[in-house]
Amino acid sequence: MDAFLAKVKEIHTIEEATALLWEQLPSPSSQTTKALDVAMTAHDGQKRKSGEPYIVHPILVAVITASISADETMVQAALLHDVVEDTDIDLEDLEHEFGEDVTHMVEGLTKIVEIRDEELAPSGSDDRLISSALTFRKMLIASIKDIRVLVIKLCDRLHNMLTLDALPLHKQKRIAEETLVVYSPIAHRLGISRLKNHLEDLSFYYIYPDDYAKIDTYIKANAQNLQFKLNAFIQKVRTLMEKNGFEGMHFEIIGRVKHYYSIYLKMHRKGVSIEEVLDLLAIRIIVNEPLECYKVLGLMHLNFTPLISRFKDYIAVPKENGYKTIHTTLFNEEGIVEAQIRTAQMHRLAEYGVAAHWKYKEGSNSVNLQWLESLSYQNESVEEFYELAKSDLFSEDITVFSPKGDYYTLPKGSVVLDFAYAIHSEVGANATGALVNKQKSSLLTVLKNGDIVRIIKDDMPHLHCSWQDAVKTSKAKEGIRSHCRARLKETDTFSAYNILATLFDQSVDAIKRRIEAMGLAESIHKLPTQLDFFKETIRKLAVYIGAKEVRFWELLKKGYKKPQPKKIEHFKFFTNKPLDGVEFDYCCHPKVGDKIVAFYKDSKAIIHHKLCKKAYAKILNAEPMIFVSWSGTKLSRYRLIISLQNQKGVLADLLARLSSLDMNVISIELGIKNSESAEYCRIEVESAESRKSVLEEKIAQQFKLIEMISLDDAYNK
Repeated sequence: MDAFLAKVKEIHTIEEATALLWEQLPSPSSQTTKALDVAMTAHDGQKRKSGEPYIVHPILVAVITASISADETMVQAALLHDVVEDTDIDLEDLEHEFGEDVTHMVEGLTKIVEIRDEELAPSGSDDRLISSALTFRKMLIASIKDIRVLVIKLCDRLHNMLTLDALPLHKQKRIAEETLVVYSPIAHRLGISRLKNHLEDLSFYYIYPDDYAKIDTYIKANAQNLQFKLNAFIQKVRTLMEKNGFEGMHFEIIGRVKHYYSIYLKMHRKGVSIEEVLDLLAIRIIVNEPLECYKVLGLMHLNFTPLISRFKDYIAVPKENGYKTIHTTLFNEEGIVEAQIRTAQMHRLAEYGVAAHWKYKEGSNSVNLQWLESLSYQNESVEEFYELAKSDLFSEDITVFSPKGDYYTLPKGSVVLDFAYAIHSEVGANATGALVNKQKSSLLTVLKNGDIVRIIKDDMPHLHCSWQDAVKTSKAKEGIRSHCRARLKETDTFSAYNILATLFDQSVDAIKRRIEAMGLAESIHKLPTQLDFFKETIRKLAVYIGAKEVRFWELLKKGYKKPQPKKIEHFKFFTNKPLDGVEFDYCCHPKVGDKIVAFYKDSKAIIHHKLCKKAYAKILNAEPMIFVSWSGTKLSRYRLIISLQNQKGVLADLLARLSSLDMNVISIELGIKNSESAEYCRIEVESAESRKSVLEEKIAQQFKLIEMISLDDAYNK
């Protein structure tokens, strides 16, 4: 595909673009030729930033689409994908001319409104995350009805990346960043490795030009030697297979140097230079039948020493996107080579993914699209949506098994609680512990590829609110958040009745009846957290009681005092009761800014974390309560692990930069891990920024951030 895309990149005229399209579709249908005519007429006179006719872009998007799928309706939609947005043609015109199928795809593509060049947020700004997340959400929503929309959109973005040099440098980087964080992960999930690899390498070229140049220089300088090693190994494998009954006509061996971005990731994960990356070379052995894959595997392992820790059988246990291949890494005289063994059908699916449905008519069960449905999060916050989506899309996968042999694909770094939620949301909510490989383990145990996990659960849900940052999958994060939001609302509702009952010296049941009669039952949960709402409710309640129940109002007048604000230590109270001090129970230790409640006993306020189990029992028991809030600003605490080069002045620079981000350093610890050149620094900091994802992104822009953990305590362990 490299040569094909190089050819696409060099085309700038309508005639050349049209000729290449008919090379991909030697016998186009009349509808496809009509789609080309309509698109050419609609875009007549329009120019791209480069100055070339605009119609060249839709034609070349159609060319790329045709190269991975022979479904001509997709090619027609690709040709027409910009006409509704940029010309006078509307969807009704398209449906009349091309039918419902093409029109729905064009409509889906039109809904993914591109962020126009002049509106692009600067690279590194806070708006970058939000704009990428919005684009991502629009893509998912538009593709729910027809996954082909995403395939065409990826082809569209690939052509944009091929022609990115026509834009200014700051726009090149901004678009490349969005491509890397939005488009290439979707290509990966759709199983279209051809698109994914090229999107990654093109983005890499613009985002990290110096790193790209170093890898490119090394690969080109060593190209002859690398090709010699590759050819020698391929010949050994070919001879070995032919000696053991494989006929040359019935198998194929393809050799390659790994693509640049995957080399870059490997260098950074292991903290090594490109000279230290051992497996730059890879071969693919393509046979006819699945059983032959295992015969080839046997030959490889009997004749070359395998690196067992790198062995993965995705034929027996396919990836979530349908990918099937055996991976093994082999020691050879020339070095280490990765070998991938698959059938021709598996190869097509690995290269074209979901697009293989239309090109090869293999049926609709080859690619699992459940992940797409699971990404339809119901969150109002686009930042939260994006945080959840990143967990699902941007990570390597591991496979974990249940004791019965059912397997689940999870992001690398997932914990036991992720596995519990993957089984079922109820299993996740009720989980209390687990057996990992028959060893008793906590719910926060990090899982490894191939682990066998049995979940131990209770009959009742358990809250794990402080573990949101520890889990990796969106299903677990959203499950935890959902349960905790529900618990907080329930706690606030019961607390509201308890506070009012204490204030008016009445029973909780009496207060409930009056609140319901006043029509405030749906909003009463706001009372413990919103002082203005609290004051207004007191006023309404007093007026209501006075109007409806004179005897009760007369009784209140004798002992009822107007509530007053009171400040003790770090807390603000609003009560009409005498208050002599503040105490903490032994069960929980809330930090400044945590959600809290206050019980009233012996003229003292007893402070609990709002999610404390003991506090919850006391609230349900209708114990006296008073309104409480923190008097100061919340500071969130985090632990950072940062990789630093062992150079003079680097630590001073780190501390200065953290200070510029308004982060207060509490403690710092230095230590060397696994490398002579990389020093890992563990730092605890405080920040007024409570959104971990926002802070994490800012830090990662300046340092190699290995890990960031929120230290806001878990009170419900």
